[in-house]
Amino acid sequence: MTGVRRLGLAYNPKMTAALELAERATRWADARGITTWSAPAGERETLVRELETTDVLVVLGGDGTILLAARAVALVDVPLVGINLGKVGFLSKAEAHELEQTLERVERGAFRIEERMALQGAIYPAGEAEPGRTFTALNDVVIARGSLARVVHLSVDIDRSHLATYVADGLVVASPTGSTGYSFSAGGPILEPESRNLVLTPIAAYLSALRSVVVDSSQTVRCRVVEAHEVLVSVDGRTDIPIEVGDVVTVAARERPIRFLEPEGALPFWDLLRQKAELLPS
Repeated sequence: MTGVRRLGLAYNPKMTAALELAERATRWADARGITTWSAPAGERETLVRELETTDVLVVLGGDGTILLAARAVALVDVPLVGINLGKVGFLSKAEAHELEQTLERVERGAFRIEERMALQGAIYPAGEAEPGRTFTALNDVVIARGSLARVVHLSVDIDRSHLATYVADGLVVASPTGSTGYSFSAGGPILEPESRNLVLTPIAAYLSALRSVVVDSSQTVRCRVVEAHEVLVSVDGRTDIPIEVGDVVTVAARERPIRFLEPEGALPFWDLLRQKAELLPS
């Protein structure tokens, strides 16, 4: 892709630095005859409408801001690039001081496209053959206990094979992108972000011989709530959906990936991972 004519700017409205960065990006684009639009990353309807005529979406904020923007990109296939203003920023490809340099590389086509597998989920109410709700996640889908400190019993199948019935705080089903998040904190492995696998990691499982497992993207994970006092589905840590005993949650690889733009000179994933890990509290 070369000859960028229209940039979108999705930002975290709670961060003054993000608003200032959006103004810098707009000035840079105006000086080059590139049109821009901007909106808070959480305003999905606005993003979807504007993305129809946008070449690249620039996301200004932390990983949470990118996860919000990705909900719109999942509906309108436009590559995105993150400029980090958060504490860690695993999903970003540049820092705030690199904004103009990154935009210049985008303008002249000095980048590659990373295709990252997303997740397609559905919730089937107990005894129902049709889903009551569907959703898309970039990072992970978590089926877990609510505010009550009581374990849940989850029966987990992979396609037609029964994997385990976990007595645990919950289960994380992560994409490769999400493998650096909650799944990793719960003991799961980190996957190369352009791979196509799902990671299943129980959270604080009681007397379970099976811990984290990696399955192929052609397989569907099926999780049925066997017993629980309170249970919910968390989508990318952004949306929580209460469910009931007997409900079934399915998670599979989404066919169309979410495209991330990696500017020339950006750190390779494993170098970025090492650098970011050094910022985390020990």
